[in-house]
Amino acid sequence: MALMISHVFLEVRDQDEALAFYRDVLGLRVNSDVVIEGYRWLTLTTPSQPDVEIVLNQVGMVYPTDREQLEALLAKGVLNGVFFKADDVDATFEKVRESGVEVLQEPIDQPYGVRDCAFRDPSGNMIRFSGPKRS
Repeated sequence: MALMISHVFLEVRDQDEALAFYRDVLGLRVNSDVVIEGYRWLTLTTPSQPDVEIVLNQVGMVYPTDREQLEALLAKGVLNGVFFKADDVDATFEKVRESGVEVLQEPIDQPYGVRDCAFRDPSGNMIRFSGPKRS
């Protein structure tokens, strides 16, 4: 059985704000942006992995009764985020930092073999960028 990842879901407070960050700052491409019965299906892909879509899901849209709890978890930054590979972690760090989002970790060589950094997106999700260690 061959399996491949097709979609990753991120809860976001504001889809337009998240779209601006992931599209304009990170350079992701909009794959879908449609409204179906009041639900906005908004997906983006990286240029190098067009088959893997990141769904920017309006917090509480799927489970409206859980909206308050989801918003509280999102505000704490405890919901899952996304890890990206980057050719140049330091250049990526500088570009993302210039956008004004919260820095969680500046670039560092990790003992497990990568160089990485971390931020919170405008909704509070952790996003990490990793790449090769510095030589």
